[in-house]
Amino acid sequence: MQNQSSPVRVRVFVSGLVQGVGYRYSTVDRAKYLGLTGWVRNLPDGRVEAVFEGDRKVVESAIDWCRRGPSGAKVSDVVWEYEAPQGDRTFEIRR
Repeated sequence: MQNQSSPVRVRVFVSGLVQGVGYRYSTVDRAKYLGLTGWVRNLPDGRVEAVFEGDRKVVESAIDWCRRGPSGAKVSDVVWEYEAPQGDRTFEIRR
């Protein structure tokens, strides 16, 4: 069992109307506000993929935010999986 203070990493896939509505930029803003590291990108199938790394409770807060996204998004589904932390230092948009 992981210690609460140990960093966790989660990969999130967001479906719905999530491209062309500022989802990636809003995700960067939210992650930086929460103090998380990782990245976000659009996928060819219309989903957004994001990786968050940090304190478990803060990462869970980011997952909750992904269920809503920015005001123009219409999120239909969010799935995620935990991974081994990799020690990312920033949060960025990937192409």
